[in-house]
Amino acid sequence: LDNKQIIALVDCNNFYVSCERVFNPRLLGIPVAVLSNNDGCIVSRSNEIKALNIPMGAPGFKYEALIKQNGGELLSSNYALYGDLSSRVMDVLSKFTPDLEIYSIDEAFLGLTGMRTEDWEDWGRRLKRAVYRFTGIPVSIGISKTKTLAKIANHHAKKIAAYRGALCLLDEHRIQEALKRIKTGDIWGIGRQYEKFLKQNKIETALQLRDADDKFIKHYLTVVGHKTVLELRGYACIDIEEAPKAKKSIVTSRSFGKQVSDLHELEEAISSYVTRSAEKLREQKSVAGHIMVFLSTNRFKEGPQYNNSMSTSLFPPTAYTPDMIGQALELLRDLWLPGFEYKKAGVMLTDIIAEDDVPLSFLETNYLDDKRGELMRAIDKLNRRHGRDTVQYASSGIKQKWQMKQAKLSPSYTTRWKDIPKVK
Repeated sequence: LDNKQIIALVDCNNFYVSCERVFNPRLLGIPVAVLSNNDGCIVSRSNEIKALNIPMGAPGFKYEALIKQNGGELLSSNYALYGDLSSRVMDVLSKFTPDLEIYSIDEAFLGLTGMRTEDWEDWGRRLKRAVYRFTGIPVSIGISKTKTLAKIANHHAKKIAAYRGALCLLDEHRIQEALKRIKTGDIWGIGRQYEKFLKQNKIETALQLRDADDKFIKHYLTVVGHKTVLELRGYACIDIEEAPKAKKSIVTSRSFGKQVSDLHELEEAISSYVTRSAEKLREQKSVAGHIMVFLSTNRFKEGPQYNNSMSTSLFPPTAYTPDMIGQALELLRDLWLPGFEYKKAGVMLTDIIAEDDVPLSFLETNYLDDKRGELMRAIDKLNRRHGRDTVQYASSGIKQKWQMKQAKLSPSYTTRWKDIPKVK
């Protein structure tokens, strides 16, 4: 166990809302909430929304009137914009340290061990200013000896204005004071069920958990829980992972914006989902050996229900989109039953291996060894440079009436030429 390292957690504040505000300053200072797929639940809230006591995950329609009464706005999720701004934030962070672990779309751990500075909080505020200057995204920064303590430092940096967005917890007295003010349910790695159990055993704060009896911890907590306690004690046992692990399975699925019964529309949706899944495969330099297609009706609606899936092997394993679309559409046609109104469909790829590990076959050549591989690389390059679906497959359709509801969608300011802001 290493108790000498220094780790920072950088967390973007109200990330989806902050992304919307970068290109639309009119949203600054007013209540803004971003909705989930199909404009369902609230998944990101501005501080002004929080002040109205509107909870995370609440149905958007329930609070729409209240938000508008207070001069605010509800927006649809614009994932193309959020993904692009996330990559820009991570690019800025990578200039400050070679040890960067991208933890989620709006969070990253930075390894700072070996770096020298007289004032870590001043260093954190300089990093905060740099991120804001180059991306327009406000961040909070927590610095400590372990990932778990850095998360706690970040929590306080975000909640307490006096810290000006950066808090360093390296001094033992400051660590104790911070742990006193964190409930067990707010500790990274402690779930809701464990929070209830710990509360029953009179452990309600992070400090009480840190100081709990070792026998109790080993007997009642999982391996992850035990590591969490060690991290609270200042022993770093969760390392910085510089390279994200390749996914073992890839699922692409969406609820439709309307009930879909037409087979042709379902074929368009499945083609789109396969296209997206295959792109993710190639991005991590992998191939898939198994594909599954699934369909389901709306379980909340009265009437007959139908939920089913079918799968097949892909040999040799591949990430060649046209072949994968062909296989998926065959499965869909066997799966589809007329007379049902479908609410959701999706594709799952499994048996994922690295491109270099594809087994040799005397009957089938690997798509990477002929013009199919060149074609995929060319299409991916065009779509990266000119925007998603610049080149797309005819089977995915043009109008795509089945697409999820996005009635309040903001422009794709950074990924679509026609949406680039114009200065007048």
